[in-house]
Amino acid sequence: MKATYTLSHPVLPMGASSKVDLLVTFSSEGTASTRRSLNLGLVIDRSGSMAGAPLKNAIQASHELVERMRPEDTLSVVTYDDAVATVLAPVKVKDKAAIGKVLARVNAGGCTNLSGGWLKGVEHVKSQLSAEGINRVLLLTDGQANAGITDPGQLINMAREKSNAGIITTTLGFGANFNEDLLIGMANAGEGHFYYIQSPEDAAGVFRIEMEGLGSLVAQNLEVVLKPAPTVKVASVLNRYRTEARGQEVSVGLGDVYATEPRQLAAELSVAAPSSAGPTTLATLVFKAQVVVDGSVREVTGEVPILAQLAPAAESAAVAADRNVLAQTSRLRIARVKDQAIELADKGELASASKRLREVISELSSLLDKASYELAEEVEQLSHYAQRLESRTYDAVLRKELRDQSYQAGTRTRGDLALRGTAGGSADSLEAVSDAGGGIVLECVREGGKLRVHTVSPGYDASFNVQFPRSAREEGVRYVVEKLETSGDGTFYRVVGNIKRLAAPGQQRSARKQEAAPAKTGKPTASKVTASSAADLPTTNSVGTGVIVQCVKEGSKLRARVVSDGYDPNLNIRFPREIREENVLYVVDEIITMANGSSYIACGDIRRLVQ
Repeated sequence: MKATYTLSHPVLPMGASSKVDLLVTFSSEGTASTRRSLNLGLVIDRSGSMAGAPLKNAIQASHELVERMRPEDTLSVVTYDDAVATVLAPVKVKDKAAIGKVLARVNAGGCTNLSGGWLKGVEHVKSQLSAEGINRVLLLTDGQANAGITDPGQLINMAREKSNAGIITTTLGFGANFNEDLLIGMANAGEGHFYYIQSPEDAAGVFRIEMEGLGSLVAQNLEVVLKPAPTVKVASVLNRYRTEARGQEVSVGLGDVYATEPRQLAAELSVAAPSSAGPTTLATLVFKAQVVVDGSVREVTGEVPILAQLAPAAESAAVAADRNVLAQTSRLRIARVKDQAIELADKGELASASKRLREVISELSSLLDKASYELAEEVEQLSHYAQRLESRTYDAVLRKELRDQSYQAGTRTRGDLALRGTAGGSADSLEAVSDAGGGIVLECVREGGKLRVHTVSPGYDASFNVQFPRSAREEGVRYVVEKLETSGDGTFYRVVGNIKRLAAPGQQRSARKQEAAPAKTGKPTASKVTASSAADLPTTNSVGTGVIVQCVKEGSKLRARVVSDGYDPNLNIRFPREIREENVLYVVDEIITMANGSSYIACGDIRRLVQ
C-alpha cells in the first residue's frame, strides 16, 4: 500500500495566513494482491413489506453474490420477520446449486426483527472467524426495526462492538420505508458500507460493487494520524470517517483499502502567516494498517511529510490551484450542506433548507464553464432538491437520496455510487411535439441507480452525458432540444435553448404546469368480501400502492395485523373473518386508523398475495 498527497495550493503566500486543502490517497502498490477468503453472513429481511419485487430482486442478487464466491469461501444465510431462521448454516461454497435452492424457498412473512436477524448472522460469522480472511455480515432490509431490539443507538453501539471483535457490518436499504439514519449509523460504526437500493432492479449492481471490493482488499483497519507543524492547525477533516482530536493532532479511521477503490482522506489546514520563502513542512502523516503477507496478518506503517512552498503573495497567486483537489473537496463540502439541509427540513424549515442549497449553487456557478460533468451534475441535483423543498414535497425518498449522496461522497470514491437517485423527475410539464424537426433528440435512460441523458441524433457522441435538468428526467422519455454545446473540458454536452418532449403522433400539446395528484374524495368504505375463504380471493403477485395484512395465530384465535412499514403491527384491525388463514398475506387497498388511534380498518378491495 502506498500513500500520496496533493495540496489545493502548492505555493502559499508569505506574510499572510492562509487555508489549504490536503488530499491524501491510499492505494495498492500496483501488484495484484492475493484474494482473501470470505466468511460472509447474508441476513435477509423477509417481512411482509418485502413481498413482491423487493424480495424477488434481493434473492436474485443473492444468487449472483453466490456465483461470485469461490469454493474456499464460507457463506451462511439467515432470514427474519418476527422470527429468525437459519436457512443455511455456515458452509463452504462448493455446491452453488444447493445454495440456490435454499435461497429460492425464501418467502415474505410478518414484522421486522432486524436486531435478531443481524445478531444471528453475526453469530454464524463469529463461528468461522478468521484473522486472515474477510469476516462480514450483509444486512438487507426495507423497513423499520419494529421487533426485538428497536433502539437505534443501542443497535449502532452493538455494531461498533462487533467491529472491534473483527466482524464488519454492511447494510443495504430497499425502497422508501427503512430507517436510513439507523443503517448508515450501523455501517459507520461497523466499519462496513451502506447502500441505498431505490429500485429493486438495482440490487444486483450493488452486490457486484460490494463483492468487487471484498475480492480486491489491499489493507484493513487503516488508521491515520495528522501531526501538524506548530504554525499549522487541522481545521477540519472533510470526510465522514471516525475522527478523534488528540491535542493538535487528529486521528482518523479510514477502514479498508481496495485495489478497485483507493481510500482518500481530505482535510482543511489553517496556516499561520509565514515569514520566509522556500519549502516548509505543514504536517507529518503517520499511518498503519493490517495486510496479509504469505498467509499471515502483518501490520504495515508509514510516515509522509506534507510539504509546501512559501513565496511572496504575488508569486503564490500566479500559481494555479489544483482542480482535482478542489473538485474532490468541493464534493465533500457539498455533502455536508446536504446534511445541513436535511436537519433543517426535518424541523419543518423547508425554505431555509432550500436556501442553503441555493447558496451552494450560487457559489458553484462561477466554476461551471470549465467544470467536469460531475460538478455540473451536482448542480443539477442540488437545483432539483431545492425545487422539491420549495414546493413542499419533502418526503422519505428525497431524504434518502440526500443522505445517500452525502454518505457516499464522504466515504467512497467510486463514481458509480456518486449522486445516485431517480425519483421526483417528470417530463409531463414540457411541451410535447411529435416531430423533432431540426432539433436534436435526446433520451433519458437508467444507469444503475441514476438517470442519465444521452444523444440519439446522429453526429454526436452517444457515450457523452448531457447536462440536463434533473426535474425533467423521466426514464424512457425522449426529448427535443434546439442545440447542444460541448463542455469546456470536452467530455460532455450542455443543452442550449428550449426543451420539449418527443411524443407519439396525436399526443402533441402545449406546456402545462405540473399538478399534484388529485386528492381522494369520499369516505373510505370498510372492506367487504363475497369469498368464503382466502383461497377464493382474487390474487396478485405485487403490492403496488396497497398495504400488506397478515393473519397470525394467537392462542385459539386468528388475528389480522398490518405488517407494511409505517403501521403498528400490535394494533387490531377490522378484517373479514371468513377469509382469515394463518400466515397468509393479503394486499388491501387502504388502511385507515380509528379516531381514537386504537385500531385499524381495512378498506377497499382485498387480494391474496401469491409469492
